[in-house]
Amino acid sequence: MKLLDFEKPIVDLNDKIDDLKRLSEEGGVDLSNEIAKIKKKADSLKKEIYKDLTPSQVIQIARHSLRPDTLQLIKYICDDFVELHGDRAFRDDPSIIGGLATIKGNRVMVIGHQKGHDTKENIYRNFGMPHPEGYRKALRLMKLAEKFKLPIITFIDTPGAYPGIQAEERGQAEAIARNLKEMSALNVPIITFVIGEGGSGGALGVGVANKVYMLEYAIYSVISPEGCASILFRDAKKASIAAENLKITATDIVGLGVADGVIKEPLGGAHNDVDFTANSIKEVILTELGKYKKIKADKIMKERYQKFRSFSEFETDSLD
Repeated sequence: MKLLDFEKPIVDLNDKIDDLKRLSEEGGVDLSNEIAKIKKKADSLKKEIYKDLTPSQVIQIARHSLRPDTLQLIKYICDDFVELHGDRAFRDDPSIIGGLATIKGNRVMVIGHQKGHDTKENIYRNFGMPHPEGYRKALRLMKLAEKFKLPIITFIDTPGAYPGIQAEERGQAEAIARNLKEMSALNVPIITFVIGEGGSGGALGVGVANKVYMLEYAIYSVISPEGCASILFRDAKKASIAAENLKITATDIVGLGVADGVIKEPLGGAHNDVDFTANSIKEVILTELGKYKKIKADKIMKERYQKFRSFSEFETDSLD
């Protein structure tokens, strides 16, 4: 498993445990007491480290190569899933996936960013950075969901929309802007989960939702810390300073009122127990779907509109 730099003290203790187990087996010596002591110390140290993570450390967990992605979560959460492809204009963008699904008897449309877990898959998925056709596919599926009165579930996990020349030539900004406009007016509920990185407009292109939840070690930001540091400090290596000030962690985002709740992750991150993480998300989905069954379409739309209108605050000074 990929080792995060701040986890090294825990790994060192686990290595000692493995050495003692090997010595015990080969030498026929009972070292169970020593092993238990070190294991207890390792568990305590892990809890201590994860109790007070810095934003830079949270970013490492959010970007972990084994972090559960949209397709994995769909497998755990949904009873069945039929993927739908293409934007009916240019091509199918594999960095956004979507389709019809059933969750405990509830028919829904599921859409989300899709990264890869190795180099080959990351290249195929474009590292989870959609082209315009990805956002147009997402909008096509959302319109289909509205037509058949299906709630929409979206999963956000992207460093941002793809900024390449080809994407710009095909109208990247227009595609995202259209999604923002159209999503705000959909008459079915949209429930969004930030499961890894929530990067700028690339995230918001599928994130204009009635309810937004974040996994405990997910991040949500208008710009990546590296990009922010490059602009403000002319040095991407100062990303940790930018991360401290961007307020990108789940706790920060909920505190700002942008997200509605934090979903607890297993100790060490979602990749340590995908089943636990998926079940936690599923519980929230079922709870929210139950609530929205009792709310009329016009109120659902109005709630979403008011949610985003309430994000900004204005202060006016008297001219007197």
